[in-house]
Amino acid sequence: MSQFAQFLKTWRAARRLSQLDLALEAEVSARHLSFLETGRAKPSREMVLRLAEALRMPLDARNQMLTHAGFAVRYKVRDWEDADMAPVRQAIAWQLDRNMPYPGLAFDRLWTIRAANPTALALFGAFGMGVGDSMLDLLMSDTLPQVVENWPEVAHHAAIRLRTEDAALGGVPEFHPVIHHLANVEQPERQTAGPVIPTVLRMDGLELSMFATISQFGTPEDLLLDDLKLELYFPMDPATEAAFQEIAARHVV
Repeated sequence: MSQFAQFLKTWRAARRLSQLDLALEAEVSARHLSFLETGRAKPSREMVLRLAEALRMPLDARNQMLTHAGFAVRYKVRDWEDADMAPVRQAIAWQLDRNMPYPGLAFDRLWTIRAANPTALALFGAFGMGVGDSMLDLLMSDTLPQVVENWPEVAHHAAIRLRTEDAALGGVPEFHPVIHHLANVEQPERQTAGPVIPTVLRMDGLELSMFATISQFGTPEDLLLDDLKLELYFPMDPATEAAFQEIAARHVV
């Protein structure tokens, strides 16, 4: 079996689609798809991209499937500081700035912080985190269980989120030890009655209760942007609102 055939079969199985399901989604015959998976037929570049889209593959996986089929990659990864990334950096900076005095940060596939506003830098800086550091390391540390009052709930939902991202990306080895670590946290005895699960921090004499929204780029053509997420935090109560105001006042130049 060719590399392309095996790769296609693996992704179809990961998406839990039958050959018929995928054939209908990609608008190809089930017979031709069967031939592609057994190596009896070779795909065109257009067919590779059509199948990748039907399988909702991330861009790096689409590149891999193209190379397995003998074609050049389509998507490239730009350096964060490239000139043509300027509009993207400006858009992210605009959103992070507008989220002040609340924390906000942007991170990549491996949860490495690419940008953060002053409140986020102050908040996560207390845990030794800053631009260039990965939040995965923080999730694996002994710090959070000591300061996150509802750590079992937070750990449980963080593990679910990582599993979801891992499945969507076709498997990220760096996620697996973190998922295992979080899954070993004793499950919460109760579920939060509110509309969202907040993260409740107790630090420096303060209790901060916050929740997050997550957004992504809608039409990425770059590997970095395909995985980049913007996470904005908001206060759950007036006390946290006041604390964020105070933190921002101390750290905004």
